[in-house]
Amino acid sequence: MTTIKSVRPSEIEARSFAIIEKEFEDQTGLQSSQIDPDCFQVIRRVIHATGDFDFGHSLIFGNRPIEAAMESIRSGRDIYIDVSMGAAGISAKIINQFGGRVKCHINDADISAIAKNEGKTRTETALEKLSGSDVGIIAVGNAPTALVAAMTLIKEGKIDPALVVGVPVGFVNAVESKKILTDQSYPFITNMGRKGGTPVAVAIVNAFLRLATQVESKD
Repeated sequence: MTTIKSVRPSEIEARSFAIIEKEFEDQTGLQSSQIDPDCFQVIRRVIHATGDFDFGHSLIFGNRPIEAAMESIRSGRDIYIDVSMGAAGISAKIINQFGGRVKCHINDADISAIAKNEGKTRTETALEKLSGSDVGIIAVGNAPTALVAAMTLIKEGKIDPALVVGVPVGFVNAVESKKILTDQSYPFITNMGRKGGTPVAVAIVNAFLRLATQVESKD
């Protein structure tokens, strides 16, 4: 007979993290003790959000992204995410404490018309509105077109984010856009393969935010 365990709401996340840590080596063949502790906090939160231990292998941390994220958050720079569902999932309370904001332009009144007129996706068009802004972190979990747009704006010198989180999910250009991201010289986090998605992007950003509060408490 299957039974449901009684767990207090406040204990669910901690209990989940404990299970992930206990099963991590058996599920991945990796030892968490051999992974940078801050990187492991990101990996653990992604596994928690997806239930998928494959991310223990597939996440790629390029060009010191944790350090870049901490500096960006603590400097009060904004976080942009490609879809509104992601914006709703990011801890605005924490980023607001540092003076930053969570932004997403996809539901702006002009986006649909511009996207249709230019033959682009809404996520791509929305991201292009960042041109000239001082956005600190760009997170893409939904659309490869948005990730490509972010990389293009950076290449053209129109934005200079501290790092890019590029984990779009899908079968068309998801793998390719993430591969291009791994060739860049600026800080990034991505994963190889078709998996990804908004929950992954949100989990990574929320891991950054919690790490930033830990760093602040030590200072």
